[in-house]
Amino acid sequence: MELSHMNEQGRARMVDVTDKEVTHRTAVAQTAVRMHPNTLKRILEGGIEKGDVLAVAQVAGIMAAKNTSSWIPMCHPLPLTGVDIQFGDNGLNELYIEASVKTTGKTGVEMEALTAVSAAALTVYDMCKALQKDMQIGPTRLVSKRGGKSGDYQV
Repeated sequence: MELSHMNEQGRARMVDVTDKEVTHRTAVAQTAVRMHPNTLKRILEGGIEKGDVLAVAQVAGIMAAKNTSSWIPMCHPLPLTGVDIQFGDNGLNELYIEASVKTTGKTGVEMEALTAVSAAALTVYDMCKALQKDMQIGPTRLVSKRGGKSGDYQV
């Protein structure tokens, strides 16, 4: 298998997507933040002193998706047409984060979705670390992608 991120000298390069077809592309990624039940309860009830954790994490995830190419060296800057961050929980000790990202373009939005859930989870940690420092983030994974030459992917 030839790696498309390598040039003739074996050095990293940004893939040339000039001749790729423009298609509608979507990606969904998920992660989780494990914490003490009391920490989750306080997040859900709005009892964290720094503010509304989920609202701030949602904005952080959206901002991260929009700026992924600034964080990940070989990512193309993309005009995103939609980013949605959803939260759920198991009622005990896990907060679930899911990001759905859309564009119409020549390359996919998998990295944008993964970056969005990662930034949202890190924001939850940052806003709650005074209450609990041993929270755990992950696993973080791509759940699905649609569009593009490589086709669709679903977990």
